[in-house]
Amino acid sequence: MSALLERPGIRHVLASLDQPGAETRLVGGCVRDALLGTPSADIDLATTLRPDAVMACASRTPGLKAIPTGIEHGTVTLVTADGPIEVTTLREDVETDGRHAVVRFGSDFARDAERRDFTVNALSLDRDGCLHDRVGGIPDLEAGRVRFIGDPATRIREDALRILRFFRFHARFGIGEPDAAALAACVAARNGLDRLSRERVRSEFLKLLAAAGGPAMVAILSGTGLLQRITGGVAELGRLERAAVAALSPVMRLAALAVGARHDADRLRERLRLANHEHAQLTDYAEILAGLHGRATIARDAVPALAAEHGLMMLRDTLEIVSGEPRPAIADDARRALQRLSDVPVFPITGADLVAAGVKPGPAIGRGLATARETWLARGCLSGEQARADLLAQALESARGS
Repeated sequence: MSALLERPGIRHVLASLDQPGAETRLVGGCVRDALLGTPSADIDLATTLRPDAVMACASRTPGLKAIPTGIEHGTVTLVTADGPIEVTTLREDVETDGRHAVVRFGSDFARDAERRDFTVNALSLDRDGCLHDRVGGIPDLEAGRVRFIGDPATRIREDALRILRFFRFHARFGIGEPDAAALAACVAARNGLDRLSRERVRSEFLKLLAAAGGPAMVAILSGTGLLQRITGGVAELGRLERAAVAALSPVMRLAALAVGARHDADRLRERLRLANHEHAQLTDYAEILAGLHGRATIARDAVPALAAEHGLMMLRDTLEIVSGEPRPAIADDARRALQRLSDVPVFPITGADLVAAGVKPGPAIGRGLATARETWLARGCLSGEQARADLLAQALESARGS
């Protein structure tokens, strides 16, 4: 705890907000992570000061810049030399529809703790180093329990995203089976997932996939029918497990779990509001799967062509995901060849080469290049002057004969 309080940016902000009659504490994940000995990049403070007072304190303090990132909800981001720190005025919920809460500012740290989601996220630390645990978060953290604060159904009605957060936090901190009351409440409230913004679901689900215990919790999501609400398709749990073991990115874990063909990638783009580059990764993965379909084995001489067609990293990731499946079997020498390959083979001729040889620009050039490229891929992406000369001759013959 002392190391957390001694971080320069935190000391700077706490000193700035040290006003008569006011109190400010570190809250939530940074306190939880400090107890676990894990550094936290996200620093959150709760304060009895109103947002305008926080802004005023920062304006009087050299080295601090205040940004009203969520001032209507009481949140001001203070930018320090060590990074941003979010400061939020204590709040109390007035009403909620499961997606948005109407809040009013308060001054009671106990009530603020009780409105949070899980006991392990409701810890706070004051500037004197006193740790406050209103709801039993410390024993739960020690035991690897993730529990809702109070009645689970009530907490979920306040924000249905807490269904996914429960699975994510158990995947990260939980030991053994998830809390039975919490799990039952999540299943009972499953319709609430349909009312959430797709961007919020995407963010939370990718974090769940990235967690160490993600595959086990996704299996529970699948078994309870909740996963269908998120992805809308079939789950490949074995592939997800292999992607996690290989430490692949969250997007590639999503691909492993839920993509078998191009239409799956398109569906997930819509359901989860994926970014263009994320959708492109899922599409590339689907294309490699299509290219592997029907192959009994992948031999060493097939590796260069596969890398040229699909990219080295994507090929490696995909083969990690399908490794161990009956088809295709990946030969040991193919694995070694893939590890030795440092660059994607580059097709050695271009349209400019055909133009230089007298072919007029137009469709004939594309057809000639396509014919030669098919030969190049079939022959294992041979390089060298003789291979280039042969390919150029074939491309010219095809282009001139069009």
